[in-house]
Amino acid sequence: MQWNQNYSALNGSLLLTALVVAIPIFFLFWALAVKRMKGHVAGPITLLITVVISVLVYRMPVSAALSASALGMVTGLFPIGWIILTAVFLFNLTVESGQFEIIKSSISSLSPDRRIQALLIAFSFSAFMEGVAGQGAPVAVAAAMLIGLGFPALPAAVICLVANTPPVPFGPVGVPTMMMSTVTGIPATTMARAVGIDMAFMALIIPFFMVVVMVGFKRAKEVIPACLVAGVSYAAASFAISTWFGPELPAIVASVVSLLCLVIFLRFWQPATTWTFEEDTAASHAAASGTYSAGQIFKAWSPFLILMVVMGLWGTPAFKAYCTKAHHWFVMVPSWPWLNGVVFKSAPIVAKPAMYGANYRWDWLIAPGTAMFISSLISMVVLGISPATGTRVFFKTFKQLRFALITLASVIGLGFLANYSGMSFTLGLAFAQLTGMAFPIFSPVIGLVGVFLTGSVTSSAALFGKLQQVTAVHLGLNPVLTTSANLFGGVMGKLISPQSIAVACAAVGLVGHETDIFRKTLKYSMILLCMVIVLVLLQAFVIPAILPTAPAAI
Repeated sequence: MQWNQNYSALNGSLLLTALVVAIPIFFLFWALAVKRMKGHVAGPITLLITVVISVLVYRMPVSAALSASALGMVTGLFPIGWIILTAVFLFNLTVESGQFEIIKSSISSLSPDRRIQALLIAFSFSAFMEGVAGQGAPVAVAAAMLIGLGFPALPAAVICLVANTPPVPFGPVGVPTMMMSTVTGIPATTMARAVGIDMAFMALIIPFFMVVVMVGFKRAKEVIPACLVAGVSYAAASFAISTWFGPELPAIVASVVSLLCLVIFLRFWQPATTWTFEEDTAASHAAASGTYSAGQIFKAWSPFLILMVVMGLWGTPAFKAYCTKAHHWFVMVPSWPWLNGVVFKSAPIVAKPAMYGANYRWDWLIAPGTAMFISSLISMVVLGISPATGTRVFFKTFKQLRFALITLASVIGLGFLANYSGMSFTLGLAFAQLTGMAFPIFSPVIGLVGVFLTGSVTSSAALFGKLQQVTAVHLGLNPVLTTSANLFGGVMGKLISPQSIAVACAAVGLVGHETDIFRKTLKYSMILLCMVIVLVLLQAFVIPAILPTAPAAI
């Protein structure tokens, strides 16, 4: 059976079709922002609505719609859910062993000021986690660390979501940028140069913006020097690596540079006044101010040092090549049932009907989650945690994350169904038709919508990258501009993505409070999106030479 996507399924009208198939998006916004529905309830309901619309509007076979949803849900759990589970497990082991008290002390010894602690963990350390793992791990680990330091849960989650923006297109190991290169044919080095410019700009802004979100503008001004050190060092390193070496290493190198520069700077400078939360107690300050030897501090940080080493090994081409060639190191379903060979893309997305293949492959050994799990096992040995205790902590972690995993699976299922039904293409084509030469304004918006739908900048690139390129060529614009803008805007969608919010809630123990975080991050996402649009317009019409160019052929 063959089913062709029809992007103008309702009376041949693209705009009418787009309006109707956008109902799930409107519902999800309403459910989270207005109804305050829990994420693990809103997600599955939205997925069900999307299945119904796909069948009734697009006449998609029921079996194909359900199969596409199932493929997305499985992909959501493995590898993405696996990453989240193992990241929180690693953190929980440090807590169970009592070593996190020493970690808190080592950070507090750099500065007792909560603003500085947020810069160290939510910006610099989180960026490293994005560079090596991505897909939820940075927010999960950084937010949990802030909670352990005594941050209130809601501010910790919001701070980490805002701070985890500059490294996203380059994490994990440049996957989102490489995905955009793959779907468009634009060289990865060219894409990296363009995205590096955008992310360097954001790195200069985000540290201060994050602190403003945390304490307000007046109190944020007191730590401008630290914000500049963290941001400028990150921006310079990221720009240099992305310009000369490509998309794989900017986030990893820049985050380490930023962390080291900030640590060194704090040896010579501290804010004039120490800011803490009103909820902070004398007991928590006393606990955080203990003195420990260098050996104790090294042991406490060892799980994360082990993680860096293991992730470094996992990222080597030789190890990846070995695991890829060895057939027993991955799970493969070469033809996903009731979907592969059924769905065909249509014009104008492709020149002639082309099969939309469907398969599932989980490279479980080289998956970032597996690297974190192995790091956890090694850490158990180093920290002296027994297998029985480790097993108990693992199942406790799973119980902690079970609702977040439900939300995650349903949201990724929604994203896959949006792809295979043609919903994503309908919405993208409608944007292009309505905007014309104003398209550079909407390129970041399309990226944001893609990330909101899928929770992934990589997926947004796969969804809309080709559309961005085709539209730019048709309008006589530089396709590098619109494709990089898709990634740029998509980053701001991470702040309001149900997947990201579910991860943040799980990490800080606020499962069921997704709506509270969404209502806060929506405002910040829109502010940052406006900044992105201004920069993209400057690149399009004022300083176009700042971006590299690529062949116009599509």
